[in-house]
Amino acid sequence: MDQENKNRKINGPNPCLMLIGSRGQLGSDCREIFSPSFTVKGFNSSDLDLTRPDAVGAAVLACQPQVIINCAAHTRVDDCETESEKAYLINAESPARLAAAAKQCGALLVQVSTDYVFAGDRVITQGYVEGDAVAPVSIYGRSKLAGEEAVAKSGCAYLAVRTAWLYGINGHNFLKTMLRLALADSSIERKVVADQFGCLTWSRTLAQQLLSLVESGKRGLYHGVGEGSASWFQVAARFLELMEVEHCLVPCTTAEYPTPARRPANSILLNRRLKDDGLLLMRPWQEDLELFVSLYRDRLLQEASMM
Repeated sequence: MDQENKNRKINGPNPCLMLIGSRGQLGSDCREIFSPSFTVKGFNSSDLDLTRPDAVGAAVLACQPQVIINCAAHTRVDDCETESEKAYLINAESPARLAAAAKQCGALLVQVSTDYVFAGDRVITQGYVEGDAVAPVSIYGRSKLAGEEAVAKSGCAYLAVRTAWLYGINGHNFLKTMLRLALADSSIERKVVADQFGCLTWSRTLAQQLLSLVESGKRGLYHGVGEGSASWFQVAARFLELMEVEHCLVPCTTAEYPTPARRPANSILLNRRLKDDGLLLMRPWQEDLELFVSLYRDRLLQEASMM
């Protein structure tokens, strides 16, 4: 990639943003955060079938965007183990086609990636930075890494942003599941894994970080996660405490809660490059969670009670 493509700001009034996965958790927040500065053209699964890679490039060339953000992925980690072809089509081949089309029309591609590209076998006190060796242990992780690598090798202008443990007001997530279970019967013991650690990340803050990166003109690989780390058990307990909902959570080990796909024990990412470049907007996960609950507590309770 030449230097011009490596560092090029998006110019012009209301440039076109092609937002893929626009109805998902992160996509919904990106639509809201980017709309004041961009003309957002949203695409969801009914508009663009990512299992048909031939359609992907054609959609980009028809849209002629200045920026493409790919929030879409086959994220059901366990299903990926038995749906490997679908996982690679969506998570690897489609980003490759997006990158080729982005290069052709001169667009910036923002590829959202994952903590699952790492093996997760480091001691919990150590997190992963952008340059650390990758070694995914699941089909999901391998397919997402293949997408990352395809984008990086394509020659297009790109940002690849690895994130983790996303939650938001739109769509489904771990926090909403914990809330629904607690409200259904607070006396039942619910086992929550306490030996997997990662970085809880509010999708709205990540959307703000993506906008900052796009506007900065920077290119390449970044981590974008909530600052600090915790276990799934710690996250669930703090969330229900903030929600003021009675619960009976019980910590358990990964061995006690087996799943088809292997999960990294250490999914802690460090936002090193954002800090080095003076672009960090990500906040401590506890602060974001408190703000999230203060804004959406009533809506969360209402939604959970209707499920």
